[in-house]
Amino acid sequence: MAAKLNDNEVAAEMKKMVSFIKQEALEKAREIQVKADEEFNIEKAKLVRQETIAIEAFYEKKKKQAEVSRKIAQSNHINKNRLRVLQQRQQVLNDLFTEVRSKLFSISQDSANYTVLLKDLLLQAFYQLMEKKITVQCRKSDVDVVTQAIADAKAEYKVKLNMDLEVKIDPSNSIPDSSAGGVYVSANEGRFMLNNTLETRLDLLSDAMLPDIRIMLFGVSTTRAFYN
Repeated sequence: MAAKLNDNEVAAEMKKMVSFIKQEALEKAREIQVKADEEFNIEKAKLVRQETIAIEAFYEKKKKQAEVSRKIAQSNHINKNRLRVLQQRQQVLNDLFTEVRSKLFSISQDSANYTVLLKDLLLQAFYQLMEKKITVQCRKSDVDVVTQAIADAKAEYKVKLNMDLEVKIDPSNSIPDSSAGGVYVSANEGRFMLNNTLETRLDLLSDAMLPDIRIMLFGVSTTRAFYN
C-alpha cells in the first residue's frame, strides 16, 4: 500500500504538474506563433506579389497609353503638315490657272491666229455633232471673225467628208462680252450643244494636264502608288 503523501509532498507534486502544464502550454503557444508567423509571411508575400503584378500591369497600361498618345500626336502633326503642304500647292495651282485665265482675253486680239483657233473649234464640233444644220453662238464683237472661221471650217469639212453644212450665227443669243471668246455650237434646235468657249477649253485642258503640271511644279510624289 502506497504511503500517504503529506501536505508538502502534495504541494510539490502539484507544483511539478503545474510547471509541466505551463511548459507544455508555452511550447504549444510557440508552435502556434511560429505557424501563425509562417502563414502571415506567406500571405504577406502573396499580397505583395499581387500588388506588384497589379502595379506593373498599371504602369504597363500607362506606358502603352502614352505610346498610343504619342503616335496619335505624331500622326496628327504629320497630317497637319501634309495638309498645309497640299493647301499651299493648291494655292500655287489656283494662282497659275487664274493667271492663265486672265491671259485668255489676249488670244482674240491676234485676229489671224484667233480665226484659225475658231475654225478648229468649229470643225471639232461639226465632227462631233454630225448634223447638216448647225447654229453657232459667239460674242457680238466676234461675229466677223467667226463668220470667216465658219466658211473655213465648212470648206475643210466638205473636203474631208464630202458633205455640205448649213451653218448660221444666232444673233439673239450672243455669248457675253465678259467671256474670253470661243463658240457655242448646237444642232437639232438646241437639243445637242457643245460648249467650245475658251474658258471651257482651258478647264478641260487643265483637268487633262493637271497630273503633269503637278509633277513639273512639285516633282514626283513619293507616296503615290499608281499613275494614270
